[in-house]
Amino acid sequence: MVAVDAERNPGALSTAMRSIEAAFLIGVEGASEVWLVRHADCYEGDMSGEDPSLSDRGREQAARLADRLNRISYDAVYSSPLRRAAETARSITPQVRLDERLVEVGTTLDDGQIQVTESSDSVLARMRAAVSDVVAAHPGGRAIVVSHGVAILGYVCDVLRLEFGSLRLLPYYTSVNVVRVLGERRMAGALGDVAHLDGWL
Repeated sequence: MVAVDAERNPGALSTAMRSIEAAFLIGVEGASEVWLVRHADCYEGDMSGEDPSLSDRGREQAARLADRLNRISYDAVYSSPLRRAAETARSITPQVRLDERLVEVGTTLDDGQIQVTESSDSVLARMRAAVSDVVAAHPGGRAIVVSHGVAILGYVCDVLRLEFGSLRLLPYYTSVNVVRVLGERRMAGALGDVAHLDGWL
């Protein structure tokens, strides 16, 4: 990083910092924000069927998420059609746009272990396409996208130019992961943010 002589050029430090922020698409005109949100908890109590609804704990998480998101401006809410995601999204607003490409990574449960059955290339192709379509629909705006843990993690790894699954982070229920997009540029703005659950986890 280049040293800045603030005494000789008082505005230089401010200019340099604004330049760094712009490089990460912060405050850049035309840049879109996509808030990738993992669904709320559904893994307790009666989990009959392959598409469970939110648990009581999950509904509380979703309510806290909704309270947070409805204090900011956003253009639209998109969601995976799976119940746990769609219910989380509908806690934010009843106007939810469902997108099949936002579903979780294909898996099977084998002897108590989750086995991934979908290739990373397939996951990234559909997640990239879904996010690109959201950005194209809301240029310079902000959209909320409710999806699933591994699918979100894979996409975030792609933005960070890391190998799929190499980031040692599990997006917790209702966590917010912000990606800023302008043209072909994608920058991570936040990872695994659960500030709305502070004092409750």
